[in-house]
Formats: sequence, C-alpha cells, structure tokens
Amino acid sequence: GIYNEPSATISEWMNVVNSNEAEENINALREGYRRMEGSLPKLEDLQGAAQGLMRLQDVYHLHVEGLVRGHFQRITDGNAIDIYKPPVSDTLSGDDCFLVGKVGHTVLFLVYKMNLNIIYMVHFNVEKYEKLLDESPPVTNQSLDLKRPDSTYLRTRNVYEKLCQTKSSQPKHFENPRLFCDSFTNGNPGLLLQPIKRELISLHPYVVLFHSFVTRAEAKSIREYAVPGVSAFMWKHTELDIAWLKESAHGVVGKVDRRITMVTGLNVQPPYAEYLQVVNYGIGGHYEPHSDHVTSDSSPLYRLKTGNRVAMFMIYLTLDHKNSLKSLGYICSNSQKYIVWNGALFWWNLHINGQGNVDTLHAGCPVIVGDKWVANKWVHEYGQEFQRHCSLNPEE
Repeated sequence: GIYNEPSATISEWMNVVNSNEAEENINALREGYRRMEGSLPKLEDLQGAAQGLMRLQDVYHLHVEGLVRGHFQRITDGNAIDIYKPPVSDTLSGDDCFLVGKVGHTVLFLVYKMNLNIIYMVHFNVEKYEKLLDESPPVTNQSLDLKRPDSTYLRTRNVYEKLCQTKSSQPKHFENPRLFCDSFTNGNPGLLLQPIKRELISLHPYVVLFHSFVTRAEAKSIREYAVPGVSAFMWKHTELDIAWLKESAHGVVGKVDRRITMVTGLNVQPPYAEYLQVVNYGIGGHYEPHSDHVTSDSSPLYRLKTGNRVAMFMIYLTLDHKNSLKSLGYICSNSQKYIVWNGALFWWNLHINGQGNVDTLHAGCPVIVGDKWVANKWVHEYGQEFQRHCSLNPEE
C-alpha cells in the first residue's frame, strides 16, 4: 500500500492536467495574453526608451551617475544640481545600463561606417592632405578643448541646447513697452461677449500667445480622437506620434477651426489650410530646430497648389502643469517660451512679400517627465489674399 500511493497521486495529477477545466484555463490565459499583447512593450519600445535617455543626457548634459540612480542632475561648479526631482526615483539595473550602452554603440557604429566611407574617399587625395599637414604649424598647446566644427547647423544646435538648459530669456513687459497683454476681439462679433486673452510675446518675429484658447474638455476630446491615429504606446516614442483630424469626423475640430479664424481672420478650411495635426511626444520626445515654411520649389507641399505655409497656429493640449521643459525655442532670436497648458501660439512664417522669415526657426525641447500633446494648424498662402494684404514696400 505504501508503494501504491505515489502511483495514485501521479495518476490523479495527470487527470487534473489533462482535464477539460485545465484546458479551458490555458485557453483563457492565451486569449488574455492576445488581448494584452498590443499594450505590452516590444523590443523596439525598449530601444526607443534607451535612445530617449541618451538624448536627455546629451541635450541637458545630465550627470550620468545621477541618471542611473533616477535623478536628473547637472554638474555645476563641482556640485550636482537637480533640474527635475521625481517623487519616486527608479534606479537603472545593470541590464538597463547595458541596453542603453548597446543602443549607443549601434549609433556610434553607424557613424563609424560613415567615417570609413569618408576615409575611402580621402584616400584618393592623400598627397593633397599630406601637403596641407606639412604647411600647417605644429600644435604645441596640449590643453586645447575639443569643440564642434563651426558649421551653421552645429551653431544652431548649440543655441538650441542652451535654450533647453536655461530658463526663459523672454524680455519682461516692463523691459519692452511694445509688448503687451489685452482682451482681444479682432473685430469679430463672436468674440464680443467673451474676448480672447492675447499676449504679444515677440515683435521680431511676430509671435502671439492666446491664453485659454481651448477648454480642458476640448483638449481631452482632441487627444482622445487622435489616439487611434497614433501608436498604441503613447508613453514610449522618443520622436513623436502624429495623427491628422478632419472637421467632418470630429465636431470639436470644426469648433477649434472656427475659433482660429475668429482670432486670426484667416481661412483655415482645406485646401487653404492643412488638417489639424495632433502630435504626441513621449520619453525624450523632441523636435530639432526647423522652419515650417518650405524653401524648395520641388517640395511635395506645392503639390497641394495652395502656396507656402504662410502662418502657424499651435495649441498646447497637455494638462500636466509639471511636465518639464515643454517649451518652443526660437533659435535666431535666442528666446524661449513656456506654453501654458491650454494656450495657443500664432506666428507668421513668411514676410508680407512672400519670402521665408528665418527668425521663425524653432524647436521643441526633449520631454523629461510625462508626455506632451500639441495640435498644429498650418495655414497656406492661397485663400488669405484679402486677409493679409500686400505691402507697397517690396522689402517687407
């Protein structure tokens, strides 16, 4: 009897394993996993998060040791200064650090391959470069600091990083009396009972901030409408996720379009303007310095046959006031503006004569915490002939 007990137990266990109830549980587990699979991070999401951390460290010059411990710090005069202190700090494990290093190594390997191509081309000019080296004076100072090459792009990059690292340098109203705040109706009957709060924040380039342009409910609706059009991983992308919303599909979009027309006087209905673009920025999400107007006649934008992007209207949809460094930096004018959560920025991309305004070069700083939602409305030249008149001065 003693030796028969184990056999009976094993037999009972096999009956349980092969029972209909066990099979139903396994199928339910598989079905549950299939439903959740779309919301679980994949390898590309993990690599994107690693790239986001690398970007944050690079742009904000974060202290690597502090970043590993979950602290966003910069070394100033030998001391670690917090630029953002999360309520809970998550420490990176050894595997996490290895992954970040592995992703970084892959990027460096691509740069290395590019350099190999350059070396291959230089091989055919060896004599020329040897002659230049002979004619160059010897370098005697061994303490020279390594600096970026003096190119236009890298000079812009330096200013961009400086703007992201420092607080706003926007002049105060008392420093420039031509900057002002007021209650604005634009002569539109729809704004007489409830004028919009307008703040002129820059003259060159001309930039206006409209406070409380959308309500909390409208911002939430626009974000929800955009979700099916962007990635399911709203938190993970290091670059950005984009969706385009049409007025015909979403009533709140039409309401926002009409409000843009009231405050600007511009025709924002397609084809004279593009559909509302909704953008989500995740970990390290950013936008490099760029201009919205096109500079080449071969641009696909001209296939619309509605001219260049004459103006830009950008609405900030994020409700989190503590979302760090969600600014729009104007590179040429060396200024930075922190956008209020339901406000909107408006500026002209083109001069009155139709030439591009280089002072509208702008960028989005990498997001340190949370995520960022922005809605963009690009207005084109055609359709605005009676809204923005030509000047008698061809230089304007």
